Amino acid sequence: MYKALYRKWRPTDFDGVCGQPQVTDILKYQVSSGKLSHAYLFCGSRGTGKTTCAKILAKAANCLSPVNGNPCNRCSACRSINEGSATDVLEMDAASNNGVENVRDLKDEIIYAPAELKYRVYIVDEVHMMSASAFNALLKTLEEPPAYVLFILATTELSKLPATIVSRCQRFDFRRLSSQVLTGRLQEIAQAEGIALDTSGAQAIARLSEGGMRDAISLLELCASSRQQITDSLVYETVGSGNRSDVLRALEAVCSGDCGVLLELLGQICMRSGDLGVFWQGLLDAHRDLLVLKSTPDGKRYLDLPDNEYETLSALAQRETVGGLLYRTRLLETTLDAVRRSGNEKRTAAEIAAVRLCDARLSTAPEALLSRIEALEREVASLRASGVTAEPPSAPEKQAPGTDAGAAKARKDAEKPRQKEQAPAAPQGTGTPIPGWRRVTEEFTAVAPAYATALRASSGIIDRDGTVLVRLDKPNFFTAKLLDDTALQNTVLGLVQKYGGASVGAVAIRFSVKSDGKGTGDEIIF
Repeated sequence: MYKALYRKWRPTDFDGVCGQPQVTDILKYQVSSGKLSHAYLFCGSRGTGKTTCAKILAKAANCLSPVNGNPCNRCSACRSINEGSATDVLEMDAASNNGVENVRDLKDEIIYAPAELKYRVYIVDEVHMMSASAFNALLKTLEEPPAYVLFILATTELSKLPATIVSRCQRFDFRRLSSQVLTGRLQEIAQAEGIALDTSGAQAIARLSEGGMRDAISLLELCASSRQQITDSLVYETVGSGNRSDVLRALEAVCSGDCGVLLELLGQICMRSGDLGVFWQGLLDAHRDLLVLKSTPDGKRYLDLPDNEYETLSALAQRETVGGLLYRTRLLETTLDAVRRSGNEKRTAAEIAAVRLCDARLSTAPEALLSRIEALEREVASLRASGVTAEPPSAPEKQAPGTDAGAAKARKDAEKPRQKEQAPAAPQGTGTPIPGWRRVTEEFTAVAPAYATALRASSGIIDRDGTVLVRLDKPNFFTAKLLDDTALQNTVLGLVQKYGGASVGAVAIRFSVKSDGKGTGDEIIF
């Protein structure tokens, strides 16, 4: 009879368990020293070895000749447990046996001594599924069972267990397995089973399994059914998410604001009946990697990535801001929930989000505004670095006695380098005030409320050549830059033509703000 690979390659002793030395070393010592507890609690994510270690512990506790804490797997007790014929080792699934009547039946059985083995072992899997009344019925038995009874509870949801249950057990936490451990084990199994598996395929399987050995081996078996060499492209095609290069290409498109490429990728995945949820999760994970690279000086230590992907992501991280990444991460998380819940509307939800991903101006969320402010700050810093911003005046130098003050000042002015002009100064005292400017600002507030604060305190004049000059009475450089948008400027021009009177022929618009942010510096024109 055929046996699945994850069952066939299940470890038979503690030394064969991968990546859990903090658990196996302690259990081996307790077995070898005869200091076994009456109740154990194994907790951790799926596929990390909880049930496997529970079965090994049941064998080791009943083994007639253990070897350094490991079961010998040769004696009658070990063989009966391996074959599943040992009546004194009982496995219960709390998901289907979670009622108080099941616990009462268990308590009735406990009074009888083991029929063949030294210990009667109860392995209760997914114990968090038990009802509150079942937990209460189990408390006294779990605290003081007979000397020949051993309880091993396993759960993936430790937070759902009552504290009274946890306190009566020795708790062991099973960690997610690293990609190095998973990759090594997969290559070992593939070599023994005659499966063609290259390094990229093993790394892809390890990444998709999220630290679970059982999931990794199951995915290896699934990919092996194609009877081809298992590469990363084959792995991603098998799970229906497209290959890793698609995710990186989509990430590049998002960072560049190229919505067309992202929509094309989404269309390709849908046409080949791929899983949009898996692809979207990959895009979210890639943004998480960018955040790590952007926030830490040595992000490679925290990321499990091949060298070529690390270099690609590092280059993208240099172009991004934390605010922009936070905005897109929040949008990706929200859309991922919608994609997973939706039926036939998955593609629609993903495509709408794709448009918003590529342009933060389409959102008024705090993260989007933070992204735009950071972009403005970078632009201001670039302008200052190029010498556009005037340097502050230097302190007056003390003159030596007897030196002519006028000659010294002339010499100092000659030596002082000329500063670059920022922009043409606003015409002072020229132009005609726009009579309907208040109506213009009120109408603009109704049309574009997200940008209305920029014009709320302002005045408008129009020159002879038809240029509207908007002076912000409460100078705010970053707010003014929000208006540097052609569509919004055309909206203001239209309102000026509407409310400014028949004699107003507005053809262009410019904005002005004081450079020092206090209303006393030079005027900058946008």
